[in-house]
Amino acid sequence: MSRIKDALWEDRVLILMISTPNRNDLVFPKGGWEDDETLEEAACREAMEEAGVKGIIGENSLGVWDFRSKSSQNSCSLAGSCRGYMFALQVTEELDRWPGQASYNRKWLTVNEAFECCRYDWMRDALKHFLLLF
Repeated sequence: MSRIKDALWEDRVLILMISTPNRNDLVFPKGGWEDDETLEEAACREAMEEAGVKGIIGENSLGVWDFRSKSSQNSCSLAGSCRGYMFALQVTEELDRWPGQASYNRKWLTVNEAFECCRYDWMRDALKHFLLLF
């Protein structure tokens, strides 16, 4: 990106990340979905439960990633295979209290700060995809 475009991102976009229990780093709100909800509904629910935010979800996912669940990372079986979908959420409401407040702290970051916090390739890929759509 050019310096002009970088300056525009810094002025217009903040990225929400959350702390995770028992770790010192930040991640994007995420989680599983229930049988009775769409992927988009699950993404909105997870954002509210983990980060205490509500908003307007993007029409398209920012990517799809296959990974191993934490509980089955060392297993050779297919049981631990997972597929993750990332969506952008335009935050319209920030709650004072939310279900995961005791476990998660939210932090608003500039685009560059968020890139520095991404510990996984899928996180950087999702953020890059978001910036291309913005």
